[in-house]
Amino acid sequence: MSKPRKQIHLAAHFPGVNNTTVWSDPAAGSHIDFSSFVHLARTAERAKFDFLFLAEGLRLREQGGEIYDLDVVGRPDTFTVLAALAAVTDRLGLAGTINSTFNEPYEVARQFASLDHLSAGRAAWNVVTSWDAFTGENFRRGGFLAQEDRYSRARQFLETTGELFDSWHGDEIIADKATGRFLRDPAAGAFRHKDEHFDIAGRFNVPRSPQGRPVIFQAGDSDAGRDFAASSADAIFSRHSALEAGQAFYQDVKGRLERFGRTHDELLILPAATFVLGDTDADAHDKAYEVRRAQVSGQTAIKLLEQVWNRDLSAYDPEGPLPDIDPDPGEHTVARGRASVRMTRDPLQTAREWRELAAAEKLSIRDLVIKTSARQTFVGSAQTVARTIDDFVQADASDGFILVPHITPGGLDEFADTVVPLLQERGVFRQDYEGTTLRDHLGLRTPQAGA
Repeated sequence: MSKPRKQIHLAAHFPGVNNTTVWSDPAAGSHIDFSSFVHLARTAERAKFDFLFLAEGLRLREQGGEIYDLDVVGRPDTFTVLAALAAVTDRLGLAGTINSTFNEPYEVARQFASLDHLSAGRAAWNVVTSWDAFTGENFRRGGFLAQEDRYSRARQFLETTGELFDSWHGDEIIADKATGRFLRDPAAGAFRHKDEHFDIAGRFNVPRSPQGRPVIFQAGDSDAGRDFAASSADAIFSRHSALEAGQAFYQDVKGRLERFGRTHDELLILPAATFVLGDTDADAHDKAYEVRRAQVSGQTAIKLLEQVWNRDLSAYDPEGPLPDIDPDPGEHTVARGRASVRMTRDPLQTAREWRELAAAEKLSIRDLVIKTSARQTFVGSAQTVARTIDDFVQADASDGFILVPHITPGGLDEFADTVVPLLQERGVFRQDYEGTTLRDHLGLRTPQAGA
């Protein structure tokens, strides 16, 4: 008997702090006007996507002591935007990144429980940690935590917020509004938590929300991050959007679930993905080439190369060869407020690999940066992209994708109008929402208090 075809999960990422947006395109709009958020959210909901995702930047990045010229200045607060979007959408999930290193469990639990009530059960929390003292200067003396400490804090942070969500069991509210009474159980909302990071006690003042708890997302790719997701998350964002790498990541993370008493379907794996559509595959590839050139100007190429070399390279010609000097392996001082290649790879080894690639293919600095950083995940006609997405999911390289358009706010429109109907024809994507909460969309159970 053949295995039943998996249903595909799709989400929309509102582009944020990155170099994927093509600002030179006449259709490019604001990243701060509420109308931009509304347009992308309503397009995603019209296409029956699972959720809209907002990343979070807690400080404007700097490079060479100046504000990084690709940053988005003035990104509104995540909770504020999602709460406003709850009023102009009906079914679309609302996911936001909130940092566990610089916030406190009570305030985050209260904000997410409130958002889940306001949206009738559509809230999701992407739990992240922060790695750098530069960002931490906005929040506390000392700035940051060591890696092992920040993951320990994140685990305890999530456990503590779970206790707060569960401090209401769901049956404490009395309908007799005339008396003003609202509790059956005098212990409702009471909590006490003490560990090496938190020592808090009191009464949580938001009743249990429609989902019980918000959907929990996690994005770490380290071994500790994968364990954190396997133990606690409902979904994990992945950067592995190539087929073989995606399958390896999928198998690894899903294989960790049993160790934490969880089953294969209790954690979804959703890589970020970009796309370029055309009338034909050839047309799409031509467009993709132009998009990549627009995303990485000569100036941008130098800026991105500096993040690996950890040196001022402004004197180099972006259309010329790579620097003959090696990266500075010392403290990372050129770029502040972003994780660069040096966060996960040896910059000296990276430089050697890039020189070999540039020599073999006769690439300039700009060409090399384009080749190594600005590639679209899906390129082709609507038919080709729909088939490729379906193939990825059925091959267990992912459970779906979080789509990042290169135009804001209308970059998702063509995908919604052309690719989604083809996925629906294939029987692998919903014709309409079958439930009201984000957990319904994702096929996740609603947790019981204390579970």
